[in-house]
Amino acid sequence: MRLNFVFTEVAAGLRRNLTMTIAMIMTTAISLAFFGAGLLVANQIGDMKALYFDKLEVSIYLQDKATAQQREAITAQLNSSPEIASFQYLDKKAAYERFQRLFKGNPQLISQATPDDLPATYLVRMKDPERYTVLAQQFPNGKAGVDQVQGQSEVLDRIFSLFNGVRNAAIALALLQALAALLLISNTIQVAAFNRRVETGIMRLVGASRWYTQLPFVLEAALAGLAGAVLAMAGLVAAKFQFVDKTLAEPIRSGIVPPIDMGAILAISPYVAGVGVLLASVAAYVTLRLYVRL
Repeated sequence: MRLNFVFTEVAAGLRRNLTMTIAMIMTTAISLAFFGAGLLVANQIGDMKALYFDKLEVSIYLQDKATAQQREAITAQLNSSPEIASFQYLDKKAAYERFQRLFKGNPQLISQATPDDLPATYLVRMKDPERYTVLAQQFPNGKAGVDQVQGQSEVLDRIFSLFNGVRNAAIALALLQALAALLLISNTIQVAAFNRRVETGIMRLVGASRWYTQLPFVLEAALAGLAGAVLAMAGLVAAKFQFVDKTLAEPIRSGIVPPIDMGAILAISPYVAGVGVLLASVAAYVTLRLYVRL
């Protein structure tokens, strides 16, 4: 196989259909950018779970009329539960001291509360924080001295639901754009093959194999897919510095939201490039086999 000839044909093909090649690269880049964004959001969800879940506690608030026997029964039940990693009992005074620590930046709120306003509380850490609802089932509200069971995970569940929605939307848009990219690649390859039908016909007459005549077109599509992947990664880097880092600057500095570092973007780049090249190559090959038949 004469590689110089193949690469010359690839370069010539890209030049002849320059506008369609640019359109193919841009469509592929948008599709891959959404795909990469979906991967980054999925990574962020994993990082946030690792950041928060080992700190989550479930609060079991007791009724003011809870008796010593009821507290002992709750303590015994927590001690025997395989779901519990650790727990701490706070009487009203200790609960008030904790309230003062938590809201030390809001003296007006602290001044309006007294130890009698805060219920005695069990602070419970679960082995699996996502199973916090087990405690609500074991300690029903309003029974056996329990006033209410409240898990911090309920708030996080809403946040993670939002992130999951963003991830799913990004993947859905990536699939939609991928379909548009496939159609555009198919049309571009068909036009390129039609423009070079004389050359490929001569090659077939002198004994060139079908694969040899198809290879330049597949390589053209693969290069366009790779170029789209490079543009997509550049877009993600620009979005990180120009949008994400500026919009979420305060939550990132406070440690509420983990930052998206360059390592995370570089880690997904092989997947984005691989999908781009594979998508374009397969689309080109299938088009040549089904519609052009060189």
